[in-house]
Amino acid sequence: MEKIEKKENRICFKAEIEDSLANAIRRYLNHIPILAVDEVEIVKNGSALYDEVVAHRVGLIPLKMDKMITEKNKGKLKLIVNKEGFVNSGELEGNVKVVYDKIPITFLDKDQEIELTGFVKEGKGVDHVKFSPGLMFYRNVTKIKADKNLAEEIKRLCPNCTFEEKGDKLIITDEGVKEISDLIEGIANKSNKDIEVEVKNELIITVESFGQMDVEDIFPKAIEAMKKDLVEMSKKLDKA
Repeated sequence: MEKIEKKENRICFKAEIEDSLANAIRRYLNHIPILAVDEVEIVKNGSALYDEVVAHRVGLIPLKMDKMITEKNKGKLKLIVNKEGFVNSGELEGNVKVVYDKIPITFLDKDQEIELTGFVKEGKGVDHVKFSPGLMFYRNVTKIKADKNLAEEIKRLCPNCTFEEKGDKLIITDEGVKEISDLIEGIANKSNKDIEVEVKNELIITVESFGQMDVEDIFPKAIEAMKKDLVEMSKKLDKA
C-alpha cells in the first residue's frame, strides 16, 4: 500500500487488491457506527420552511464522534434563535459538537423565531445515509504509452501528469491524478499506433470523509466491520 495524497478530509493511495474485495470494503463504509440527529422535536418554527424540511436538514449535519453517545445512550442538541438572518449549524448547542458550523438550516425574517431539540444517536449508513462516514471510490492503475506528437494534447488534457521519453514514445506515469481519466477519454479515438493503454492489477483508492472521523480511520474501520460479519457468518455455518 502506497500513499499518494493526503488532505484534511481526503486520502488517495495505491494498493494491490482485487476489485471485488475493494467493492466489499466500499460497501462496508456504511457499517461503521456514526453519530447523527435521529429525531427532531420542533416547538416553534416561524421560518418559511416546513417542519419536515428543517428536521431533514438538521439530521444531515455531520457531528463529531463521542464515545459517550451510543445507540442506547442518546445525545441532545438544542436550537433557539429569534434574530433575523440565516440560522446555521453552529448555533446548535448541547453535549455533541457539530463538524461544520456554517451549514445553513433556515432563514428567519424580522420577528420570526425557531426552537427545536435534536436527539442524537449512533447508527449505520445501511439504515440511513445520515449515518454515512464518507465515500470511497477506486480505479485501476494504467500505464500509457503515446507517440511523441501527442505531447501537447496530453499536457492540455492532463496538466498534472508526469511522463518520460523513451525513443519515439512518451510513458505517462499514473500517480492518481484526477485528470488521467480525462486523458484516457480524450485520446480514446486515437489509433493503436499512437496510443497504448495497459490496465494494471493495482488500484488507486480514494476515501473522502464527511468530517465525523479522521479520513485515515475510515478504511481500516470498514475492514474491521467486514471481518466482524465474516466471523459471525463463519460461526453460523459451523452450527449448520
